[in-house]
Amino acid sequence: MATTRLTDVALLLRPDDDVAITTSDLVAGTELITDDGTLVVAVDVPRGHKLAVRAIREGEQVHKYGQSIGLATAPVAAGDHVHSHNLGMDTSDRAHEFGTARVVPTFPEGLPRTFLGYDRGDGRIGTRNYIGVITSVNCSASTAKLIADQFRGMGTLDEYPSVDGVMALAHTSGCGLVSGSDGADLLLRTLRGYARHPNFGGLLVLGLGCEMLPVTSLVEGLGLPEGMHIESMTIQDTGGVRATVRAGVEKIREMLPVVNEARRTPQDVSELVLATNCGGSDGYSGITANPALGLAGDWLVAAGGTSVLAETPEVYGAEHLLTRRAVSPEVGQKLLDRLEWWKDYTAAGGGTMDNNPSPGNKAGGLTTILEKSLGAVAKGGSAEMAAVYEYAEPITTKGFGFMDTPGYDPVSVTGLVAGGSTVVVFTTGRGSVFGCKPTPSIKVATNTPMYDRMAEDMDINAGRIVDGTATLEQVAREIYERIVAVASGEQTVSEEMDIGQEEFIPWQLGAVT
Repeated sequence: MATTRLTDVALLLRPDDDVAITTSDLVAGTELITDDGTLVVAVDVPRGHKLAVRAIREGEQVHKYGQSIGLATAPVAAGDHVHSHNLGMDTSDRAHEFGTARVVPTFPEGLPRTFLGYDRGDGRIGTRNYIGVITSVNCSASTAKLIADQFRGMGTLDEYPSVDGVMALAHTSGCGLVSGSDGADLLLRTLRGYARHPNFGGLLVLGLGCEMLPVTSLVEGLGLPEGMHIESMTIQDTGGVRATVRAGVEKIREMLPVVNEARRTPQDVSELVLATNCGGSDGYSGITANPALGLAGDWLVAAGGTSVLAETPEVYGAEHLLTRRAVSPEVGQKLLDRLEWWKDYTAAGGGTMDNNPSPGNKAGGLTTILEKSLGAVAKGGSAEMAAVYEYAEPITTKGFGFMDTPGYDPVSVTGLVAGGSTVVVFTTGRGSVFGCKPTPSIKVATNTPMYDRMAEDMDINAGRIVDGTATLEQVAREIYERIVAVASGEQTVSEEMDIGQEEFIPWQLGAVT
């Protein structure tokens, strides 16, 4: 029988936790030395999964992070593997306090306080300089892609080094919606959010001509600066797809020299709006990448900037940790109101809020939505929660905020970018190939084996925290410094591969007639 110390093969996150997280594959029969004696591993336990460190009776709460992650559905002995076969949902109520754990983070020495950004002249500061082809309706989506595709590929924009690219914002809606409905308003808010995004230096707004959302509605009243190049056209008035592609390409060619005149200038990091998201999470997400990102976000907030957490279904069960950080009861209650809306929304669709985690999350060691949510909220750091936004609502309050979005990655990030996020940091444990335009997305791996396997798709390896080769603060500094570097023009790996146009997916709500 092999014998080793528990601390050499697993992490006990809190002294009173019932489970430890394995840092290597454990073989049945391994004897583990603990502070209280020894325990024997009952069955093989994969890396990243939960190992019971004490006996748990059936029906008792199981604790990780010092919080309940579910109820034991069968008796659990010390040394057992704790997962779907013996752990279920805990639906007991949680105490929601407001403002009892407000923290104002401090900014550490040695980190950059400025980046090189695009000053749009109206208070908006961009991190990229794209031309966007924005569609009012799906009927113009193919035409928009045909136009944008004429400017994709090596060498096509060599004459315009200050232009990051031409991208089509194609979607699957825009007509058949009930006028004035939540679904119609949500789509319009999203499209208008992209139209005013500071990472666009020029816009071509493209419609079919008979849709419910006319092209004029996407830019009217946005207060964009006079120098910004904006064109609009419809396929019906222009003479069909071929004629529209020719005309659209010509309009963008006329824009390029003007958009190319933009230059990066030094800007304070307080102008950055950071969006945080996670996808393909695993048992290490809440231990490595997410808390490191949360710490980096705290530092940005301490410097006067903005960090925004999202994915409402994936904070369910951990929302009490966020309401304690609310700057007012009204802000905390707004988060709870959105969760109540989600409960009704999922019930209407025949589901429940504990449908998560996904099969991939479970393979990575996550068992219940409570466990996933407790790890996910770590992306939000510890700063007080200054605001709660609805989907695609403009992000206007400095500091840490929360946006109500689905957990589906591209839909969630689309809402955050529509709100004005200028940098995205995306954490992943199973391996996501997510990209984003016009806002660059930095991908952070939660574990080294996945990072090594998918190194060409990852920007940062936070798995070094578990490996013992880097501290959480060291990885947080790397994330913060990469945020500033990327905001200043350094490309992310997804940008190098030109990934991010297809990930524009607005949230669709309501009836389609």
